[in-house]
Amino acid sequence: MHKVDLVILAGGKGTRIKHLLGSKPKPMAQFNEKFFIEYIIQNLSKYNFENIYILTGYKSEIIFKKFHNKKYNFTNITCVKEKKPMGTGGALYSLKKRKINDFILVNGDTIFDIDLNLLINSVKKNCIASVALVKNDNNINNRKLNNLNIKKGYIIKKNKTRLMNGGVYYLKKKIFKLIHNEFFSLEDDIFSKLIIEKKISGKVFNNFFIDIGTPRNFKSAKALLLNHFKRPAAFLDRDGVINKDYGYVFKLKDFVFKKGVLKGLKYLIKKNYYLFVVTNQAGIAKNIFKEKDFFKLQKDLKKKLSSRNIYFNEIQFCPFHPEGKVKRYRKQSLLRKPENKMIRNIMSNWFINKKKSFMIGDKLSDKQCASKSKLKFEYASENFFKQIKNIVN
Repeated sequence: MHKVDLVILAGGKGTRIKHLLGSKPKPMAQFNEKFFIEYIIQNLSKYNFENIYILTGYKSEIIFKKFHNKKYNFTNITCVKEKKPMGTGGALYSLKKRKINDFILVNGDTIFDIDLNLLINSVKKNCIASVALVKNDNNINNRKLNNLNIKKGYIIKKNKTRLMNGGVYYLKKKIFKLIHNEFFSLEDDIFSKLIIEKKISGKVFNNFFIDIGTPRNFKSAKALLLNHFKRPAAFLDRDGVINKDYGYVFKLKDFVFKKGVLKGLKYLIKKNYYLFVVTNQAGIAKNIFKEKDFFKLQKDLKKKLSSRNIYFNEIQFCPFHPEGKVKRYRKQSLLRKPENKMIRNIMSNWFINKKKSFMIGDKLSDKQCASKSKLKFEYASENFFKQIKNIVN
């Protein structure tokens, strides 16, 4: 994936479900003790986005307090407030003066769990947008830009079709040249024009889709989200498991993948496993490298792996050590293995099928950490892929 940003439309009031929301904006509805917009960010942050923008409106202060200027999976989150309700596309006007890259645009009240790389790669050369289409059935209420179809990769309007707009778009930054007013509809004013000009492509996906914008869907969301996002997890130490351990690795040029790692990670993703890294990084405390060096390496790795469609869902690290040279990092910490706070942090944020989950490490402290977490444990072998196949099967 080249430089791409993520933009989330989160300004809606949720008029149809006001009695269920109370005073919260729609994206801040809670299901299974998690905000709906958290499901969106958590699910998409594995991609190598440069920035995440949340476009807010109604009760924006609630979203600002939770997300503004925060990092998620090493990506910065910026909240932007529209001065007044400006329609589904008008919110984009607030981004026009920012140095934004091409971007994925998603609605803050829907989740369409697709492979974004497939959507990005589907865009035709002469197109400036691509739309993810979903089959419309009795469980999906009507949305704008229904009755869509695809002809030779281009979006066309057609009556009596079961395809509709899935609320996930890939937009080139050229789209801003078409935005001249503060108030407009992206679907009615921009996309309809692009359809006529054959400048918008699309791709059909049959993946999980949920829209919480109606009382019926809202009431069923709790069970649907839990059922979809509860998965087994692979907890992996980093140095000595994923890469060869040459001591303190903090530069991409020194990061050498162990045999079978890339193939093994792809296999786990295919088997619907979450991938988590839990790593002690005492080199930060010992002043061998800086915390910013660790962050840079993770960003570089994220970019390198995303080109192979490999993603880690979350990386937890411990920079502390009781004998550290840097005062702020010189202490005992429950994050540091053999303690298991890194794993507990992950388990509190994700829906994990613990029975099928496991941990791989290369030290006794990893094994002790897994034991405290009640996870099956194996020491790293010479061939990661063969080891993974034996564990999963």
